[in-house]
Amino acid sequence: MTQDLLPITRIPRTGLPPHAIVVGDPARAAAVAELLENPEEVSHHREYRTFTGTWKGTPVTVSSHGVGGPGAMLLFQELADAGTRTILRLGTAGAIASGINDGDLVIAEAAVRDDGVTQQLLPPEYPAFASPESVLALQRAARAAAAPYHRGVVWTRAAFQPGFVELPVDAYTRAGIAAIEMELSALLVLASTRGLVAGGVLVIDGVNADELTDEEATGGYDPHRDVVAEGVARGSVVALEALRLLAEGEDGR
Repeated sequence: MTQDLLPITRIPRTGLPPHAIVVGDPARAAAVAELLENPEEVSHHREYRTFTGTWKGTPVTVSSHGVGGPGAMLLFQELADAGTRTILRLGTAGAIASGINDGDLVIAEAAVRDDGVTQQLLPPEYPAFASPESVLALQRAARAAAAPYHRGVVWTRAAFQPGFVELPVDAYTRAGIAAIEMELSALLVLASTRGLVAGGVLVIDGVNADELTDEEATGGYDPHRDVVAEGVARGSVVALEALRLLAEGEDGR
């Protein structure tokens, strides 16, 4: 009998663990899965690669969603359809606020909805907020891992490279926005409308692209440095440990 799979990501409609880590890069999904006990690849279709395994006794799903909010939203929706109740995004981001360094973690409290997809689903006044328990679990896990971290609001923006339209970078900088990335607000909106627990921890891999010089924009941005890889390694453990804390809290243990 053919297994019942969801149409876009090709993940199983039933049987996945209820707690998930989502990342952009399929290779990063595989790397996070290697930290698990008994990892198993259950699906790989397009940019969507999904593994299951166990972290310190907690069954977890690890999935990749690719680059950008619209495609990522498809994964988030199908994870929810498959019974996922908790989703934490582990991603990379550019720093906006001063004092945030490469390799640091940013734990998102909320996100600016400039993601290119949620504007077509809900009025712009609807907020994108992380579940409070996810923020506290990520903070606790970061402290336990001795990982440098910051809490704050992040800017989810659909376009990666700067274009011809003037954007409110200065205003967001003055408002204290911590970092810029491309998918988190889509997750937070989906989660709040579906009754899920969701949050995000982002590893800083450079500065806001709008602040790059022409020379940097054509060759200076390098997210593949050791300091970023070390941050991603720390962030992977922090995300998995936070997911375990959330699962334990849910179970009342």
